[in-house]
Amino acid sequence: MAATARSQALLRSGVGVAAVGAVALLVAAFVDLGKADRIAGVTGAVLAVAGLGLSLRARFGHGGRAAPVEASGTRSVAAGGNVGTVVTGDGVRAPSAPPGPPTGDPAATRPASGPVTASGERSVAAGGDIGSASTGDT
Repeated sequence: MAATARSQALLRSGVGVAAVGAVALLVAAFVDLGKADRIAGVTGAVLAVAGLGLSLRARFGHGGRAAPVEASGTRSVAAGGNVGTVVTGDGVRAPSAPPGPPTGDPAATRPASGPVTASGERSVAAGGDIGSASTGDT
């Protein structure tokens, strides 16, 4: 996965803060070892809680926010998750038994993690699986 400019800036900031903290602990250790021990203990606990929070956010996603879904083309269809059947053509009918929802891997049924855009005429886009799509005329 490519790193974005924001994630690179956050990484550099984190490295900078860690470097300053390490230097401060070394200086404190030479001046007063007992005080450096207490500072390191509190700093470690705070960083452990922050790391737990960040890892939970990374694991469980956007905190309930849905990815943007946009269908801007003429007769286009966009869905954030799975789509059973899509028909955009003239005179075309959906099959009598549309495909059911996918089964198996729960990750396959999750909504899209990024934007879903259908921008061309009669285009179809989905954040998940598409069972059947018919975009032409009969």
